[in-house]
Amino acid sequence: MSINGKVALVTGAGQGIGKAIALRLAQDGFSVAVVDFNRETAKQVAEEINHNGGRAIALVADVSDRDQVFAAVEETKNQFGGFDVIVNNAGIAPTTLIEDITPEIVDKVYNINVKGVIWGIQAAVKAFKSLGHGGKIINASSQAGHVGNPELAVYSSSKFAVRGLTQTAARDLASLGITVNAYCPGIVKTPMWEEIDRQVSAAAGQPVGYGTKEFAKNITLGRLSEPEDVSACVSFLAGPDSNYMTGQALLIDGGMVFK
Repeated sequence: MSINGKVALVTGAGQGIGKAIALRLAQDGFSVAVVDFNRETAKQVAEEINHNGGRAIALVADVSDRDQVFAAVEETKNQFGGFDVIVNNAGIAPTTLIEDITPEIVDKVYNINVKGVIWGIQAAVKAFKSLGHGGKIINASSQAGHVGNPELAVYSSSKFAVRGLTQTAARDLASLGITVNAYCPGIVKTPMWEEIDRQVSAAAGQPVGYGTKEFAKNITLGRLSEPEDVSACVSFLAGPDSNYMTGQALLIDGGMVFK
């Protein structure tokens, strides 16, 4: 089957990278379920896709809640009559100095960044099996999931966990015709990064922008990423050109990490 007629679901698609991914997949010919914790932003992105001639629905889900993730996938399958790709994109990235880490912050980050991916994988497998075909599972890791980033201990460790989940799921699900890969952005111009910059800069007693400047020193290409840089990578992972790839975590970070 060509991409036209296929169905994708993207979590955390109300803004930032998730929005760019939803828009790109719609451009590629997918019908897209725009899933976000924020009803209004999800609705705005879906409306933009529909206005531009695509097909999209807006769904609300907290990815830390297994039942809500399963419900979103089931609703997507029912409304579009199929299900082919899930992009487990939703995530949070609070700064965490080692000595300041609390049980609450660990639970919050891991519930969204790690459990949210697990629930998405499970829900997608259930949908693929019910439809009698394989599919593609695409997870959000990070450059910080390849190299531990300063002041981001909990976030970095959660993204290392996503890489492990991706590799294991790829092995476990291959016999079902399901591929599992991840994308690993660096510093992307999104509201989430703006908040990281604010926190890192404040912790250093510096003005806003200091954190970005320090992290950007390590970008070989010399510029911050646009969300569209990342969505182009996801487009490849969602499309047929990546059919013989599984268990991989592609760095799309402008050359911050070399593997």
